Amino acid sequence: MNYLMSIDLGSTSLKASIYDLQGKRVASASRPTEKCADSENPDWITWNPDQIWGGSAAVVKEALAQIADPSFVKAVAVTGMGMDGVPVDGSGNHLYPFISWHDPRTAEQAEWWAQNIGAERTFEIAGLPAWAITAVMRILWMNQHQPEIMAKAEKWLLIEDFINHKLSGRFATDFSMATCMLLFDQKKQAWSDELIKASGINPELLPQPMQSGTLLGNITPGAAALTGLSTDTAVVLGGHDHICGTLPVGAYKPGTIFDVMGTWESVIASIPEAVTTPVIQNAGICMQSHVVPGIYAAWGGAPSGESLEWYRKTLGFDTEMQQEEDWGVICKRISRKMEETKPGAGGALYLPYISSAGCPVNDDKAMGAFVGLSVSIRKEDLFRAVIEGVNYQFLDIMHAMESGLGETFDKIIVAGGIARNEFLVQNKADMLGRPVMVAANTDATPLGAAMLAGVGIGLYESIDHAYEMVKDSSKVYTPNLRLTAEYADLYKIYKELYPAVKPLSHKLFNRFKG
Repeated sequence: MNYLMSIDLGSTSLKASIYDLQGKRVASASRPTEKCADSENPDWITWNPDQIWGGSAAVVKEALAQIADPSFVKAVAVTGMGMDGVPVDGSGNHLYPFISWHDPRTAEQAEWWAQNIGAERTFEIAGLPAWAITAVMRILWMNQHQPEIMAKAEKWLLIEDFINHKLSGRFATDFSMATCMLLFDQKKQAWSDELIKASGINPELLPQPMQSGTLLGNITPGAAALTGLSTDTAVVLGGHDHICGTLPVGAYKPGTIFDVMGTWESVIASIPEAVTTPVIQNAGICMQSHVVPGIYAAWGGAPSGESLEWYRKTLGFDTEMQQEEDWGVICKRISRKMEETKPGAGGALYLPYISSAGCPVNDDKAMGAFVGLSVSIRKEDLFRAVIEGVNYQFLDIMHAMESGLGETFDKIIVAGGIARNEFLVQNKADMLGRPVMVAANTDATPLGAAMLAGVGIGLYESIDHAYEMVKDSSKVYTPNLRLTAEYADLYKIYKELYPAVKPLSHKLFNRFKG
């Protein structure tokens, strides 16, 4: 029996999934990813490396208990969130917690970078804006504030690379994850000597970048004891979560937009070469090396699911919703509740920048907002406003992608946990005025990582072969064009919201979060 495993390191949960070669999930397990606050600095958010590794090992063990024999798992690949890294010593022991992408402490380093290295030159080489959340800003912050720790550091490992080291003992990263460092030359697919020199970063800290699907080795005896995996199981380089998600739905092929709706919503187009011009930069599009050899991912992203999770926990329809953890159950209840509301949410409008703004607005100091509140607004209306705000943001990203790349994308495929929210997906199609397809496997990212594991050990001849093995049907949501026209007018009002509140947001950010 040949099975493949993926480990998915998300901001909300740590997941292990086991698949057969046809892409059917035969076992899985998950547990929450635990944010850690700092008592002296309330805005600082970290991940405990022991919880990340311990939680990953635990879900692997739990998933393995659901199959007859752990040796059936022939290979494992890791995927997940992008920017969060950790300094480790020569044995791979962590020296400091992961600084989360939620954490605002590196704003000063981002400002220094913009003034001294420059956003345009950085984008020309690395394909990303000089965001405060990129890994290099965390390294600069550590160099400044924790020099004694950095003096002991052998490597700086992104979160996936940390787990790969725990599994295999290797220090390595893949091209898609290396992008998140902001020190990677997209066109050369190697570390940039120019950016490394300009930033003053020790190049020895950076792990070797390699193509996704590269075999790293086998599970170490220590990892086998903790996870239950066989030492005969191979460890293969996975990649950044949203890009892995393109594989099982065929969105790595040209002409398709792939929309991954999770904590972050990532809108991705696979293209043949890296385009890092000022036009693309100003459109808010990022360029990233793909997990498929020879192509690139043009993407725009924003924390959309974060808004839905915030609403659920903070306002909710009721106590039961606030305590419910299964988004499948939540989405069914949401769809029923939304039937009681109307487009425009009774005049309530939501700006979904509760964790800053990504594409096409690039503003670390942006903050979320509700406007149009009145005594007639109900909780259901507020949640509809949140859903509409998230989808207006999707329209923003789509417009930036199409104008920046000079292409119209008629094939739109969505996946991710939030894609189970039928109302949200229908609302997206209505706003866009185009059909939207939901992949049969909405949780495409872990399956994509498992496909890379299979390619890495030769169970699949290629990515195309893997796709033909796992591809499945999709559900199509057809737009209501009457609502499309109505939302076109409402979208014009939405576009006025950010410029109107930006000065106030910056003042509040500087006072309470700066």
